[in-house]
Amino acid sequence: MNGASREALAAARERLDALTDSTSVDASKLADELAAVTALLDREAGLRRVLTDPAQPAEAKAELVQRLIGGQVSGATADLVAGVVRSRWSQPRDLVDALEELADIADLAAAEKAGTLDDVEDELFRFGRIVASNTELRAALTDRSASTSAKVELLHRLLGGRAKPTTERLVTRLVTEPRGRSLESGLESLSKLAAQRRNRLVATVTSAVPLTGPQKQRLGDALAKLYGHRMHLNLDVDPDVVGGVRVQVGDEVINGSLADRLDDVARRMAS
Repeated sequence: MNGASREALAAARERLDALTDSTSVDASKLADELAAVTALLDREAGLRRVLTDPAQPAEAKAELVQRLIGGQVSGATADLVAGVVRSRWSQPRDLVDALEELADIADLAAAEKAGTLDDVEDELFRFGRIVASNTELRAALTDRSASTSAKVELLHRLLGGRAKPTTERLVTRLVTEPRGRSLESGLESLSKLAAQRRNRLVATVTSAVPLTGPQKQRLGDALAKLYGHRMHLNLDVDPDVVGGVRVQVGDEVINGSLADRLDDVARRMAS
């Protein structure tokens, strides 16, 4: 997104945060309803064009939303979507993308309230690794000829009882409503949203052998000081990483032994 759409999404996220901070709002229900509105607008190209038409008065668009969904979703959801369409959007698809992101954030807010957000972050990462290493599973989950119910059942067999409910909900929504996204990019986006929920960066750490508890603590502390943000470590093991670890934060990759890199971090901080 760029320009007006980026500003509109930022404002929508602020309104969503205010809602999910309230103890009276069921964040999981809010997520489901936002996802339903997303699916509606994804199907109805004409409707999303009307709702993003800059020539239409903002209040007229908000009133249209209330007439369409006011009796089908909670008041909180209807008011949120009405506020979203009052904003200016650069293109119609940006509105749908924003609502999809708001639904994901609402689910993550529910996990945060339940004290399971860290677990959800880890499970999303691990599921991404499983998909990347299992071509048959990936094919089954992305097969356009397979029914939605079959994919839902497969995911429930894989995740039901083994992952947090929020993880299963997010992954299921991604698989059944990909909206042009690849499974890998969708999982990566969800992981980033989960990290942002706690204002943390994500570091993907690949090591030849599993890191010890003290090593993870030292690495996390050093990276947090280096980048100026709390850091969530996604841990992976790859025997081909000879002599230490590979750390990726965004587009930046740090290669080298753990001890050497930690010493380098300390030198860079002191300089």
